[in-house]
Amino acid sequence: MIAGAPPAIEAVVFDWGGTLTPFHDVDLLDLWRMVALDLAPGDARELTRALEGSEQRWWATTGASGRSGTVTELLAVASAAVGLDVAGAVHRVAARHDLCAWTPHTVCDPDALLALHLVRTRGLRIGLLTNTHWPRSWHSRWLARDGILDLFDARVYTNDLPFSKPHPDAFHAALASLGVRDPGAAVFVGDRPASDIAGARGVGMRTVLLSDGAGPRSGVPGEAGDGRADAVIGRLGRLLGVLDGWAAGRRRPFSRAG
Repeated sequence: MIAGAPPAIEAVVFDWGGTLTPFHDVDLLDLWRMVALDLAPGDARELTRALEGSEQRWWATTGASGRSGTVTELLAVASAAVGLDVAGAVHRVAARHDLCAWTPHTVCDPDALLALHLVRTRGLRIGLLTNTHWPRSWHSRWLARDGILDLFDARVYTNDLPFSKPHPDAFHAALASLGVRDPGAAVFVGDRPASDIAGARGVGMRTVLLSDGAGPRSGVPGEAGDGRADAVIGRLGRLLGVLDGWAAGRRRPFSRAG
């Protein structure tokens, strides 16, 4: 290796929501609608808005503190907010409906399957690191539905950790799960400059920002740091050009691919 050159890339770690899946303004709004119909059919619209609001407040609180959370905590907060047994309704809804049928916001980007396959053909390990409160089993079903579950060498969900992105421990957990000792040998691909890019840069990873104009670019409350990415792409399909360029020694401080 040339003196001063970065280490060879060993692994690529992907964010999930907004990166492997297109960004949506509301996380699983369809779930709250179905819960509202179960609990209060006559006031479903108003109850849906209340549940959506409790989720957004919960995310803002956990995001500001850097603490991760679980769906159990969220449902407890939602139940307290509306004075109804939201957790019980979720279990009833899940029993009546296939998760894959009522979670359209979870469908992967059309480029994801091919991009992951091409990353793997280059001999690189593939990881997933996502801030989530939804159970691992739900994510596994969504990824399996879209044909990409088996393409990951490791998957890290922050509801299994004390902290969420951009906390360094979240990124170190992903690196450890992939067996990558040098953070500079791993690339993180995400859509949020603060939680994804600044967090990954903070532990020494190379970074690629997916910036297609469809989602938020300022992160969540409480996030801070250097959100400048090593490369910016407009779609997942452009990632391979960036990786190949770095592998060929054409790494520049900043690059942009449409």
